[in-house]
Amino acid sequence: MNLSKEFHEQGFHVVNNVYDKDEINTISNFISNLDSTNPIFRKTDDLFAIRQFVKEFPEIKKLLFNENLKGIIKNISGEDYFIVKSIYFDKPEKSNWFVSYHQDLTISVDKKIEDKKFSNWTKKHNQFAVQPPEEILENIFTIRIHLDETNKDNGALKVLKKSHLKSICRIDSIDFEKEIEVFCNVKSGGIMLMKPLLFHASNKTTNDKNRRVIHIEFSNKELPQNLQWSEFSQIENFTSHNS
Repeated sequence: MNLSKEFHEQGFHVVNNVYDKDEINTISNFISNLDSTNPIFRKTDDLFAIRQFVKEFPEIKKLLFNENLKGIIKNISGEDYFIVKSIYFDKPEKSNWFVSYHQDLTISVDKKIEDKKFSNWTKKHNQFAVQPPEEILENIFTIRIHLDETNKDNGALKVLKKSHLKSICRIDSIDFEKEIEVFCNVKSGGIMLMKPLLFHASNKTTNDKNRRVIHIEFSNKELPQNLQWSEFSQIENFTSHNS
């Protein structure tokens, strides 16, 4: 199987056994020992999350970017990609939180600029988010690192196969009878690769099991008008990038 070809054609792919049990335990312990009073932590009954995860805790990169993960990134994108966004989240076992079908249409940047190609500006927690030109979104890929085994009963993503090829579109324009829906079950220590324009959703948790995921987005695009990715971070031992 050609991983890169499969991923870019389907818009997603699951790779298990990227991390062994010891690596997952080390990553989990690192997160457990963080000071959760930090304002970047979001804590509710339905969700525990850490925004700007890699930016705030860059030492986690040594634990996440093992040779397996770096090999997968090189396979699908080459060596000039870098981190542009990251978040850790835990969907607790009693969570009734679900997410309806959507595309990921925004990026995180350091400031607001006047550019007609950038729209729908928002600002939360001193970070700007904006919808960029479509070619920037098409360039991004996401890796979701699963610390827990995840299936449809505890919030595994469900996706519409190849829907990233539709470009940006409204969900009400989708004819679900013609779509192929896939649940992306991932084992603990596995990852899910995804294109942001792929329509994806997740159901409520029904099996009383957690779903802890580290979500990281990558790009190799420079932004215009001195606009910078707010969470830019290089991948160690990859080709250097001048930000």
